[in-house]
Amino acid sequence: MLIGVPREIKNREYRVGLTPASVRDLVHHGHRVLVETEAGMGANFADADYAAAGAQIAPDAAVVFAAAEMIVKVKEPQQEEFDLLREGQILFTYLHLAAERVVTQALIDAGAVAIAYETVTDRNGGLPLLAPMSEVAGRMSIQVGAHYLEKEVGGRGVLMGGVPGVEAADVLVIGGGVSGTNAVRMAMGMEAKVTVLDRSLDRLRELDMQFGPTLNTIYSTVDAVERYALNSDLVIGAVLVPGAAAPKLLTADTVRRMRRGAVVVDIAIDQGGCFETSKPTTHDDPTYIVDEVVHYCVTNMPAAVARSSTAALNNATLPYALALADKGYRQALRDDAGLRGGLSVATGKVTHGAVADALGLEHSEAEAVLA
Repeated sequence: MLIGVPREIKNREYRVGLTPASVRDLVHHGHRVLVETEAGMGANFADADYAAAGAQIAPDAAVVFAAAEMIVKVKEPQQEEFDLLREGQILFTYLHLAAERVVTQALIDAGAVAIAYETVTDRNGGLPLLAPMSEVAGRMSIQVGAHYLEKEVGGRGVLMGGVPGVEAADVLVIGGGVSGTNAVRMAMGMEAKVTVLDRSLDRLRELDMQFGPTLNTIYSTVDAVERYALNSDLVIGAVLVPGAAAPKLLTADTVRRMRRGAVVVDIAIDQGGCFETSKPTTHDDPTYIVDEVVHYCVTNMPAAVARSSTAALNNATLPYALALADKGYRQALRDDAGLRGGLSVATGKVTHGAVADALGLEHSEAEAVLA
């Protein structure tokens, strides 16, 4: 199979779909890889690195899309790429279509076979291709939150860990999944006072055992979200419903009553966000202020640490990319129910139920499309 890797063109997106090491594995399996020139530069992978791994270097994205049977990317196609997609072409990338009607329609119109990283599942029901970026985003959320708590950028002027004689910052993490757990770990490492909310008692027990009594574990209710948010310097939104739009857990009324200069970081923004006051931002202009509360809602947070993120992502995606290339998408999806869960749009039909529900579109069963 001929696999194409275009350069990412979303604002400040520095990651790349395949590392040179992944290219080498695909070539070892007998496949050809076409990489757009400078596709890896944002992650500090040079064209020479890809060429040494066995890839061919293409002059532009149009050549890559025209030749490739499978496109491996990081982010959803941008408007300039819509017309480059074609019928039957595999697109393997993050899509988050429940919050992307325009992209969904473009994929339907193109007839492409779109497989979303974020809804592929493993044998335990986990999300193996979302987990690496969730880990990165969770850790980054505390890093950026600590920065925007600084007075010069609009924050309360609070040091995360305080100093002897001065209290530490109050941090609330909403959601105890992969992102939330990594946010908790970083915040506790900075010696902040941390509370985590979740609706799973089993998950709260696991977090209690993992972090001990210094972590405040609270069952998530409307009352708990409001009460703890009002007493927090930093709130992290780390709530995920696989394939669907994120629920709005932090209301505009609560934000209005929060501490002046508090910071909210919405990790779920690429699924629509879990705060009522959230709206997507970019690395160029990452924050805005609502009712004197700083909002950080960058949709591609991990791109800021592109080399680490690309390596972590490829560790997870490579086995699936190999399966798709070795078997073809129909057989690969038939053989692996978890990979089949990633199929979002195929040959003009929406095949993921949560996406169809979120956008009010007709849903077709993946099995029927693959028959």
